[in-house]
Amino acid sequence: MPLILHLSADYPDAIQPAKTRVIASLVDGTAGDFTHRVISLNRSGGARGWLRPGAVEKVADDGRIASWRYAAPSRGVALATAMRRVADTILAELKARGEPVAAIHAHKLSVEALAAQRLAQRLGVPFLVTLQGNTDQKIITARPDLARRYRRIWHEAATVIAFAPWIARWCEARFGARATPVVDLPCIPASETVIAPRATPPRVGSAFHLMHWRNKNVATLAHAVAALQPAHPEVALEVAGGGDAGSEAAVDAALRPAGAQARRIGALDPASLQQWMNGCTAFALPSRRESFGLVFIEALLAGCPIVYPRGAAIDGYFDDCPFALAADARDPASIARALDLLITESGPRKQALAEWQQNGGTLPFRRDTILARYRDTLNGVLHGIYDFGTERA
Repeated sequence: MPLILHLSADYPDAIQPAKTRVIASLVDGTAGDFTHRVISLNRSGGARGWLRPGAVEKVADDGRIASWRYAAPSRGVALATAMRRVADTILAELKARGEPVAAIHAHKLSVEALAAQRLAQRLGVPFLVTLQGNTDQKIITARPDLARRYRRIWHEAATVIAFAPWIARWCEARFGARATPVVDLPCIPASETVIAPRATPPRVGSAFHLMHWRNKNVATLAHAVAALQPAHPEVALEVAGGGDAGSEAAVDAALRPAGAQARRIGALDPASLQQWMNGCTAFALPSRRESFGLVFIEALLAGCPIVYPRGAAIDGYFDDCPFALAADARDPASIARALDLLITESGPRKQALAEWQQNGGTLPFRRDTILARYRDTLNGVLHGIYDFGTERA
């Protein structure tokens, strides 16, 4: 089977086993079609990051996943230098192991793709890039001196994958349209159970790990719910998610503007989370930054309409859908207007969601569909077929 070399800073490994499994799910789900080898990269700062950017410590290697630390300062300083040296270390190892790489998959444009481009040139193989909106947007914006390099990568990559359309549009506006379409590839949800919407009391739900409360913007959500209360005095706000005592206290303080009807309900397992969502009138998560936000898809599968941040998360998948409304994450009034529509018009909007569930709307977000899409994308790269029919409006 052809060997796909993955470069990822977001892969569960021996150094940080609790990393998100978004990329691991793609790799594991196509292991019968390709030989995957993952170079899992973990940045190490401190004095060594400044003195020896790109220096690699090989911590563990089980033959499939290599867990490495690489030295680099924070905030993208010396990033190109670090990735060049990481690429050269990978190249030396590939030569020593005699591994014939067929293609390279860099799992962020702003970081890993800097190494992947260099490796691809040295090895004479194609490379593909995944866009991760949160990190890519932050680093690309912070490093205008690397804009020409990012533009070259954007156009040279055999294929570019986007978790959601909004980040592809952002890159197109910055770097110009690619000659071939960007492949939209959602993240695989933890649960695929579909629950029909039902009538509920006016309750707004939100869910996240409480350590991320600042980015998840819970205080702005609380102010939005407070703005609803004159028109909807019975509306409640519930936040699901676990965290330490400090983050629990911070969320409690952030919820105070919404009064006694706002509360935390603790961490829920996936099945319980969906049942709780099914009992909400709306699910809202106005994150400041969000690459995808699987929880939005899980809410829709659970029969709960959503409010998501405009220009982030799942933006671009649900344009003009009455059960999925975008709002300005910085503006409580914008969030309140979206929530008011979902509460006031709950019946018809939940009916539209039920029809979406029944008429194949969930299919693009199913595990089998996503894995088939990824499998086709990799095969297209290997065979020089880069147009996968994903023309974007």
